[in-house]
Amino acid sequence: MDLPQNAVVAVADGKKLVLFKNEGQASDIQLKALPDAEVDDSKIPSGGRHSSSAANPSDGQQDEDGFTAGVVDLLNKRVLDGKIKKLVIIAAPRTLGELRKGYHKALSDALVGELDKDLTGHSIQDIEKAIAAA
Repeated sequence: MDLPQNAVVAVADGKKLVLFKNEGQASDIQLKALPDAEVDDSKIPSGGRHSSSAANPSDGQQDEDGFTAGVVDLLNKRVLDGKIKKLVIIAAPRTLGELRKGYHKALSDALVGELDKDLTGHSIQDIEKAIAAA
């Protein structure tokens, strides 16, 4: 995948969000880490808190879903504020599915790609390679 210059790359799982900016050209990706973003992880997914059972997600899963809801809120806000013009989201498959539920239309319009991989904790070089190979 070609990554436009100045595009933001969000790498997330249910517990962590890391943002990067492409300072290279579309075909020569050079990611630079952006300052840590404050994610409001207090969002309770629709359905509210339930006690754990086979039919309900565990508290840990609900915490991850709350964090994921905070991530999508943060990304939506930055797109709407004009701070993100082009965006690639890389997230663990389940997290990506949860993120998609909250995309604002403006975020969908700014989205240049998605990768359903868990690359949190990986090196910048690994992330660059994954984008280039997509």
